[in-house]
Amino acid sequence: MKRTQNEKILQIKFETLVVGIDIGKDTHYARAFDCRGIELSKLLRFSNTNQGYKALEDWMQEIMKEKGKTEAIVGFEPTGHYWFTLGDHLQRKGHRLAIVNPFHVKCTRELDDNSQTKNDKKDPKTIAMLVKDGRFRDVYIPEDVYQELREAVSERERLVEQMISLSNQVIRWLDIRFPEFNQVFKNWRGEAAWLTLRHFPTPAKVAATGASSIVSTWRKKMKKPSLKKAEKLVNLAIRSIGRTAGNEAAEAALQNLLTQYEMVMRQKQDIEQLMQELLIKVPSASKLVDIKGMGMVAAAVIVSEIGDISRFNDPRQIQKMAGLSLRENSSGKHKGKTRISKRGRRRLREGLFRAMITMLATNSEFRQLHQRNLSREQNPLNKMESIVALCGKLIRVIFAILTKGNDYDADRMLNDMKRSMKAA
Repeated sequence: MKRTQNEKILQIKFETLVVGIDIGKDTHYARAFDCRGIELSKLLRFSNTNQGYKALEDWMQEIMKEKGKTEAIVGFEPTGHYWFTLGDHLQRKGHRLAIVNPFHVKCTRELDDNSQTKNDKKDPKTIAMLVKDGRFRDVYIPEDVYQELREAVSERERLVEQMISLSNQVIRWLDIRFPEFNQVFKNWRGEAAWLTLRHFPTPAKVAATGASSIVSTWRKKMKKPSLKKAEKLVNLAIRSIGRTAGNEAAEAALQNLLTQYEMVMRQKQDIEQLMQELLIKVPSASKLVDIKGMGMVAAAVIVSEIGDISRFNDPRQIQKMAGLSLRENSSGKHKGKTRISKRGRRRLREGLFRAMITMLATNSEFRQLHQRNLSREQNPLNKMESIVALCGKLIRVIFAILTKGNDYDADRMLNDMKRSMKAA
């Protein structure tokens, strides 16, 4: 994985055709240059269709044949999901792909004409010039199990968001129709609360049913239903301040929400089962769950975002990709705070952070490292700084497991910590 600008510049040779593409939803624009930045052809406008992709390929091949180029590198901005199909097509054709930072495009757009103008003709040239100067990163499109795992993780994330939305709507319904419900049940998803919402959701129905009948309904699904809780629910229902107008339609709406929630929950369980099956197919990835506090979902998220581990030479590359590399803000006598860059894959950074929060509650060796970071004599860290540092440590552990196939060794972790303390 080439990561220095010099290495990237050396990849742009005399025989390299540099193509910049401005990506759109229906129409794309492309311009072609050589390694010195000299334009080799007129602007190409092509559609986001099979015919458009063929026109792009014919255009590139004609330029390469006429100008004596043997390879092509195609650069573009990561414009949402619009580049996915074009990127797949270009990769199948054997062309190298390069992604440029949209912020870089915005900053360098005025270099040629000192104008703030932005149009479909100007942007492809700006993108191509950034690629020519090595200001890009190689595109990684996961294949096989990695792409499957990434799609599964994305689907689970969508389902979780949907469950949260449905949960909020149920809570809103209760706030309007039965505000006292939460005084009896801490969580509306609990077994007794769920049965209550399914059979007698409104205060009027609770009061009409009575405590003994409520307990009988609960007993069909529960081993030891609480009569005391049922009596409290009835008493609160009798004095409820909830809205009563439109109860029939409101009750139907609640039943629809509960049905949708059940369906999405089953879909989430199915996709998590698929994630587990896919994770096992990645070499050594199943060993990550041996780290206490690292669950299957967290491991799947991290592995899906990292992809093929062989493309990395050093764990610091993964740290940078996660946006956890440090950025300094100093000038002259001013010494600003050092923060993480947050430029990288958000889902990977979030997955590492969530895993670390759980590990600090359950994993003794990482908890000891955390306490050491907080209490060391020289340069003690605050809690968030320590968590970020431990995320970096976790990346190194994951890198070692995935690259070497090692088993997780808690004793080795503690011995490494003791050696570093003696060295300090």
